[in-house]
Amino acid sequence: MRRFPHALPLAVLAIVVGVATAAVALLVPWVPDAASEQAGRTDTLMWFLIWCSVAIFTGVGTVMLYAVWKFRAKPGDESDGPPMHGNTRLEIIWTVLPTILLAVVAVWAYLVLAENEALADDRIEVQVAAEQFAWTFRYPEQQVESGDLRIPVDRQVRLQMRSKDVIHSLYVTEFRVKQDVVPGITTYLIINPTETGTYQIICAELCGVGHGTMRARVIVMPQDEYDSWLEQASRQVSSERAGADAPDTAAAATTTTP
Repeated sequence: MRRFPHALPLAVLAIVVGVATAAVALLVPWVPDAASEQAGRTDTLMWFLIWCSVAIFTGVGTVMLYAVWKFRAKPGDESDGPPMHGNTRLEIIWTVLPTILLAVVAVWAYLVLAENEALADDRIEVQVAAEQFAWTFRYPEQQVESGDLRIPVDRQVRLQMRSKDVIHSLYVTEFRVKQDVVPGITTYLIINPTETGTYQIICAELCGVGHGTMRARVIVMPQDEYDSWLEQASRQVSSERAGADAPDTAAAATTTTP
């Protein structure tokens, strides 16, 4: 202990700082419960980064607080401190370790992104139109349009998104996925919902004075309920089209009758 006179107080302070920092990380509900496969993978990577940050903050904060307390200048002392030479070993350590950490995170993030965007053969395709300040969701096979996004649970959905005016960004917190919607191009967002329920869709890109009101719902339902809704909506569309065509047919009949 004589050789390392600062070891014990540093260890005690590190425990205090570490426990306080870990408590903030664990006790604050930073994000809602996960509701997609993408969310599970993303959260695992996020918590790895959080615990690395807790460890780094604990080490830096402990040394800083101890130095402020132990080596503070006496009142009225305005002299320069004694000259010190750098510690080569310490400089190598704090250069190599962050480099390794960044490499691990970069590879891990690439693998998560690749897995999150892997396409399933039985996926559902939904077209999304974004405009100031509303979302429209279209199911191309059934020609159904809706102001809410309805999708089945445990089934992959790919959103084909286009903007009619400015840049928007579709974000669902429970899914942990977000994608910009850019004028002139089609962007894609892949979701594999795992929990039924109703979640909020928000625009996460400042798009004008009504940006805060650009909201919609994503309703995740069992497959049979989704099929029933889609069939009913498709019949309604067919009925509306038939009603719209009826006057033209009647007019044609009146014209051709002698």
